[in-house]
Amino acid sequence: MTALAALWLALGPATAQTGSVQDLLQDQGDLIEQSSRRTIQPAIDAIVASGLERVQPVLQAWQNKALWRDAEGRFWRVIERDGAEILVDVDTGEETGPANTDAMEQIKPNSGIRALIGTALVQFQLTDPEPRRRREALVSITRDPEPELLAPLRASIETEEDADLRARKIRLERLLTMRFGTAEAERVSAIEALSTDTAVEVRAALNPLLATRLEVVPAGATPEGNVARALSPGGERLSMGAAYARLVEEGLAPARPDNSDIRAALEANREAGRVGGVPLGALGDPAVRARAYDALAARGTVPPRVEDGDVEAALGAHDFFGVYVEPSSAVTDAARAAITSIGLRVGAMKGVDIGLDALSLASIYFLAAIGLAVTFGVMGVINMAHGEFIMMGAYTAYLVQQIVPDRTLSLIAALPAAFVVTFAAGVAMERLVIRHLYHRPLETLLATFGISIALQQLAKIIFGTQARPLTAPDWLGGAWILNDVVGISYIRIAIFVLALMFLGFFLFLMKRTRLGLETRAVTQNPGMAGSVGIDPGRVNMLTFGLGSGIAGIAGVAIGLYAKVTSEMGADYIVQSFMTVVVGGVGNIWGTLAGAAMIGGLQKGIEVLNPSNTLAAQTYMIVAVIIFIQFRPRGIIALRGRAAGD
Repeated sequence: MTALAALWLALGPATAQTGSVQDLLQDQGDLIEQSSRRTIQPAIDAIVASGLERVQPVLQAWQNKALWRDAEGRFWRVIERDGAEILVDVDTGEETGPANTDAMEQIKPNSGIRALIGTALVQFQLTDPEPRRRREALVSITRDPEPELLAPLRASIETEEDADLRARKIRLERLLTMRFGTAEAERVSAIEALSTDTAVEVRAALNPLLATRLEVVPAGATPEGNVARALSPGGERLSMGAAYARLVEEGLAPARPDNSDIRAALEANREAGRVGGVPLGALGDPAVRARAYDALAARGTVPPRVEDGDVEAALGAHDFFGVYVEPSSAVTDAARAAITSIGLRVGAMKGVDIGLDALSLASIYFLAAIGLAVTFGVMGVINMAHGEFIMMGAYTAYLVQQIVPDRTLSLIAALPAAFVVTFAAGVAMERLVIRHLYHRPLETLLATFGISIALQQLAKIIFGTQARPLTAPDWLGGAWILNDVVGISYIRIAIFVLALMFLGFFLFLMKRTRLGLETRAVTQNPGMAGSVGIDPGRVNMLTFGLGSGIAGIAGVAIGLYAKVTSEMGADYIVQSFMTVVVGGVGNIWGTLAGAAMIGGLQKGIEVLNPSNTLAAQTYMIVAVIIFIQFRPRGIIALRGRAAGD
């Protein structure tokens, strides 16, 4: 767009000219019909600068190849309705009857012209009554910013009534001013205003302002322009090879032939079995090849060789500088300060994002380990099949989802169903196997490990080896995005909320119910509990079933974002045991602390070593082992039987 078009849009409709769109199109008819991207711009500028009311629909018709010219040279818009083509007057917008397009010529702009028309239309859309079109105009400018759009964008801010669109326009105006502004002060002001904005497009707009080019000057001289830094050949920013190549490019030093160049020159100058007076058979020696090449250079046949000393001398005779492409030092200083400020904010936000990921991971580990913590703390049973209860809960949710197609209802139904199924499985396992192996930890470990393998194989027989989908409801899709750096998925937020709910449930259960009182009594002193009428066997059974049921609910939550397979429980059993041991066996607060420590430790190690997840897992296990050496009872030690065991 020319300054004329921008001036008209900046001043508004008060400058609209008299006349008609038809006359305007007639005046520009030759350029319009020619349809050349190199010559069409004056026609578009004239149409936009006219300020006539019907300009926008004409431009839209032109862009959509719906502009036609009849045999008399008059322009018409043609629309389709119910399969019929109808003529529309370009001045009034009224339909004048059916169109005989066979006797008319269609204006067919190419893609380049359509892009130019699109740029012109954006200026109209900025003040369009429809908020949707104004929003689309901002997206278009963001995607393809042009300096000509700055003036109409500024003019549209004053009349913008939508608060959100006004804020977006102001921000976009600053971005365009930073890049295309004509006054140094306004560019600096725009950069400073954006120095707290961590969006990717802001950083992408600032970085080109600090682009540099390599300049070479004689030693001791100072280059012209906005100097960024002095460069030393062989340093971190400028290799000696790149520095000498620039000297060659500037004609300040001779090109340095490499081994391939020397071989090609010797091959091209063979004469009677010799090259440069040296027999061909002797050219296998690098020193001999160099002597033969030097002989050719002495004759002027090839360029002379450049020795290392010559390179060093040439580099020493010149100084190298990085010079900003942006000529204004005030702009580059402001851009550098803004990037530094944004970098610090981005670093802090990345820390927040990592913290949210660690919190989310801790919530998953807490859900997976909470049942194990209670059963291990109360009963002293190392249940290696705990992960398979997680798997059973996920498969139960999958089956419920096949029966109840509504995703929200199926999720609501799956939670109690998974609890009932895994609670029953846990009670059966305790009654049939575990109660016969109390105080025999090795046998218990082997028995539950065998049950784990058996349950995995049973799941493979029933469901197959392929992963089964467990689809989350639509309201759990997507993520909560705070900015371009910080975000967390809604599923992980739901798991965090679920973990908090179970924390509250367990605190209530252990502090306010008879089962909780009996469980704490059996945990601290089973003999004394039995002497006052509490049945330790019944408490152990219910506790084991409760822990298994919670593992099933954890399986539902984990299955919403992880694959549901027969081996999914094995992915969490190690972390669950580490969570329990690190936090403190049998203590709900210890499990919470252990989950937070394990989740934070794993996420921190993954950040330091993002390319190797397996190594991160190994480092985490080593760190846990070291921690246990210094605090064998965990973060919060439990008193009573579990502590003694």
